[in-house]
Amino acid sequence: MNNWIYSFILLAAPVIAGASGGPESADSTSTEVSQGRQIYEQYCAACHGWQGEGAANWKNPDEKGEMPPPPHDESGHTWRHSDAMLFKMITKGWRHPFNKTEQLTMPAFEESLTDQEIGAVIEYLKTLWTDEQREYQATESQ
Repeated sequence: MNNWIYSFILLAAPVIAGASGGPESADSTSTEVSQGRQIYEQYCAACHGWQGEGAANWKNPDEKGEMPPPPHDESGHTWRHSDAMLFKMITKGWRHPFNKTEQLTMPAFEESLTDQEIGAVIEYLKTLWTDEQREYQATESQ
């Protein structure tokens, strides 16, 4: 293969991959995002939805007075939290302040996932947001 063509393919591949607006279009490596998606699908999607859409009626408490899992896509509020806050929520778990019970709304994953894996999930979540939401979240993370 012509060296020029080979160089073009290597340099253009990330741009072409990101053109679809998929996970590779975020400001992170496609490998980390891909890993984050796999971890999300294994640990998070059952509650937060396969596309990050959250539970139905996520804004209203269920019959036990618990808030259902919110979406992680652009329709939710995940993008309003800094990386540090998201990391803490995933690591330590989270109890919604309006819940009627004392149990964690979201379980802690510090025993199941490494810091690197949690970081990869956060990078994947960023691919579910609009450019404006990613900019806002980046500012919150500074």
